[in-house]
Amino acid sequence: MKILEVKKEENSRIDSFLAKKEDGLSRVAVQRLIEEEKILVNGKKTKASYKVQEKDKISIQEEKPKEIELKAQDIPVEIIYEDNDMIVVNKPKGMVVHPANGNLDGTLVNAIMAICKDTLSGIGGEIRPGIVHRIDKDTSGILMIAKNDKAHINLSEQIKKHEVKKVYLAMVRGIVKENEATINMPIGRSTKDRKKMAVTKNGKQAITHFKVINRYPKHNCTLLEVKIETGRTHQIRVHLSQIGYPIIGDTTYSNGKNEWDIQGQCLHAKSLAFIHPITQKEMFLEAKLPTYFQDLLNQLEED
Repeated sequence: MKILEVKKEENSRIDSFLAKKEDGLSRVAVQRLIEEEKILVNGKKTKASYKVQEKDKISIQEEKPKEIELKAQDIPVEIIYEDNDMIVVNKPKGMVVHPANGNLDGTLVNAIMAICKDTLSGIGGEIRPGIVHRIDKDTSGILMIAKNDKAHINLSEQIKKHEVKKVYLAMVRGIVKENEATINMPIGRSTKDRKKMAVTKNGKQAITHFKVINRYPKHNCTLLEVKIETGRTHQIRVHLSQIGYPIIGDTTYSNGKNEWDIQGQCLHAKSLAFIHPITQKEMFLEAKLPTYFQDLLNQLEED
């Protein structure tokens, strides 16, 4: 049971109030919990339209996550590198990294379990074996997975200390004027759409660096190399859209515009530079572009 106390006069509906306060709770979810009497105000049942008052005590009966049965699945995934301690793959667009409610199978974890059998680290938890870091479902590219706990701990520490150098390629709509720039804008859950992230005053610090690789004035687009200092959800997509250069093919942050009819967003985790967690050897690995991204690039270069 979780209890929240309203600190000041909010003058907002309880469903809106909780959706803003609680990550992972949408207004629809709050309304359902109210109907099931799993959300009470001052110990009494309430309605979604109730306007919260100062000093109200709101109790939320937290739902236990449904148990997810992990199973190995023979799903093709390109292996870039593999040894006894780790495996590095090129994740295709459209593939979720690990199972969750709504995506119980067909994930990268399901595919890796079939490849690595029982040789994945357990630190990531029951549904994230071996997973050290993630990229969005619709972002393609390079990902490293740990096969044992020692490798997992070491790689996680490198990421935490910003010692892993990851480079992305992004094709954006518009001609970017600056040759290089840094975007430093906080990112948090959107107050208008809880499924989206947004630049918001109360968000967490997010820093993105980019430089122009090529401009295509005839087609009004620019190819960027992007590096991030922080790893916020949808960070690159949100930041580039915020400054007026949405990623081509991004259905969430480009206002639905897709003049090129790309079936996938043009954001790709291209390379990783890190120290091998066991041998301490310097590693540099690259993942080739997905076909739809490469085809667009070829077309732009020809024109």
